[in-house]
Amino acid sequence: MLAMTHSYFVIRGIGMSFLFLLFFFIFGSIIGSFLNVVVLRYGTRTLSDRSLCFSCGKTLRWIELIPLLSFFFLKGRCRGCKSGISWQYPLVEFITGLVFAAIAWKEFPAILSAFSSGTSSVLFLLTTNYILLTILWSLLIALSVYDFKHKIIPDALVYSACFISFLLFGISYFIFHNSFLRDFVAGFLFAAPFAALWFFSKGRAMGLGDAKLIVLFPWFLGIAKGFSALIIGFWLGAVVSLGALFLKTVANYLPRRCCPNVRGNLKHLGMKTEFPLGPFLVLGLLLVYLFGWDVTGLGMLLQASF
Repeated sequence: MLAMTHSYFVIRGIGMSFLFLLFFFIFGSIIGSFLNVVVLRYGTRTLSDRSLCFSCGKTLRWIELIPLLSFFFLKGRCRGCKSGISWQYPLVEFITGLVFAAIAWKEFPAILSAFSSGTSSVLFLLTTNYILLTILWSLLIALSVYDFKHKIIPDALVYSACFISFLLFGISYFIFHNSFLRDFVAGFLFAAPFAALWFFSKGRAMGLGDAKLIVLFPWFLGIAKGFSALIIGFWLGAVVSLGALFLKTVANYLPRRCCPNVRGNLKHLGMKTEFPLGPFLVLGLLLVYLFGWDVTGLGMLLQASF
């Protein structure tokens, strides 16, 4: 009987955890819908304008704007002119939902612990930290999508992300008493080589926006994990770039009737093709934030030194 009771509470706890994460996934997908608007209208239209079909100009109704569901309900086509809707919309909504659920999975145990222990000051700082994290990752997702589409990182988004990461850096200092000056200076030291690469290559080797983005890595994660996130981001970018070149080479040896879309999309790809680095840097940052990887062992070295 005791075993059955224990199993019941385990199953109930799993169910509650699932509903908890599902709530934040839905909330994140709603924010993702807004991020799509930010990416599409940045520098061209105001965010308060009504949503329109880009093909026929039809004003979209609320039922056509439900995150994820509307795209599949409409079968990926406008109700008015039947033109195709970009897969960017559901993908950004889905990814933002996953990221928000992952943030809740990582951060809420500490918040609930502070709540149960009655430490109001720590609870306030952790809650503020969580709110800032959702803002930071919303900005990072938006600038990643914009960089992927336009091969440029907007200043307004990257500066805002740096500012939010600096606030998170300050909260981390008050809670964990991390080395403030060391990690603060490290942000500029991390970015300096890449800014120099942009300057001397006149923007051909790397964009300045990538260097600005790198500033926040040690502010957000500290020197060791920030450096790991940077390395993983470059690894991911290299793997995808080389994988695309390999796919193009393989596709050239296949009959023309095989994979026509792949051949057409990759035909202009070459060693000098510009790849957006921002999305891979952000993905590396997300992986290290969630799992705490230290691929260089720098964290242990710093602990031994100080």
